[in-house]
Amino acid sequence: MNNQVAAIPMRFIGPVRVRSEIIDDEQINVPLATYETTLWPSTARGAKVSCLAGGIAVSMVSDCMTRSISLEAPSAKQAVEIARSIEVNHYDKLAGIVSQGSRFAKLQAIQHHIIGKTIYLRLSFTTGDASGHNMVTFAAEHIQNYLLSVFADLRYVSISGNYCVDKKVSAVNAILGRGKYMIAEINISENICQQVLNTTPARLVDLHIKKNLIGSIAAGSLQSANAHFANILLAMYLATGQDGANIVEGSQGITHAQCDDQGLYFSVTIPNLIVGTVGHGKMIGFVKDNLEQLGCLASTEPGLNARRLAEIIAATVLCGELSLLAALTNPDELMRAHQLFERRNR
Repeated sequence: MNNQVAAIPMRFIGPVRVRSEIIDDEQINVPLATYETTLWPSTARGAKVSCLAGGIAVSMVSDCMTRSISLEAPSAKQAVEIARSIEVNHYDKLAGIVSQGSRFAKLQAIQHHIIGKTIYLRLSFTTGDASGHNMVTFAAEHIQNYLLSVFADLRYVSISGNYCVDKKVSAVNAILGRGKYMIAEINISENICQQVLNTTPARLVDLHIKKNLIGSIAAGSLQSANAHFANILLAMYLATGQDGANIVEGSQGITHAQCDDQGLYFSVTIPNLIVGTVGHGKMIGFVKDNLEQLGCLASTEPGLNARRLAEIIAATVLCGELSLLAALTNPDELMRAHQLFERRNR
């Protein structure tokens, strides 16, 4: 087999100005690997706003990777009794089993869902700097084997019961989070809106309501109201060695915009930002270089490098979302910009 590396156009844009608990007001150039090359100047415009407006504040709500195992009891009544017993009487034992099998995986929570006589156990773990797909499957397998040995009436169904939920759109992930649950927010003056984004706070908020909110409801979107989170997520995932398929759940998220005394409040909420700084793909030359340039290989404290990466990505998603929505407030601006940029770069 001839192993090759696929070449995807990549540019650094920015800087993006980021503020958080672990990023102390830094201006960071970020890599975007994409065939949709108009993302570069558009996201760069949002990045310019981030610097002029005092930075994007990023907060992490929660951090977990999940795997759901499915087991079958003889009856629904027994399924209910067993599920309650697992959470009340066996949690500490299960947490110990996980810790014995991994230096970094820690059991965080167990939620159960019962359909008929089938038990779905959604297991949440912290996984250090790894995105943790394989780590949590390994831990879930040990938990499953223990439960099958303790509860003689249980029968194995699957190590992954689709209640995780991995690489699929779901309500449970949007509510509880999978990966890093991130919120990025910024306050922008009316002057910056007009001078850089060529729009006003009122026009942008009106568009947001009618496009992101009402349009998404009309389309039947599930726990999602945004313009194009997936574009920026995929571009950064490819540049930093992430599993690109995770943009399926990553694209679920909600943009919020409102006028206030300062001008415009704008935020993006991303409940399922799944990233790591160790594991598959991270030792490829350009990936390692990008992670180093982002400062995401510097910490020796487990989990901080991956959290820093998630915060930078969330801020960059905001930049891209803000710029696109601003463009859409003006008739013809989007296609005119696409045509000018693409012709110039042929």
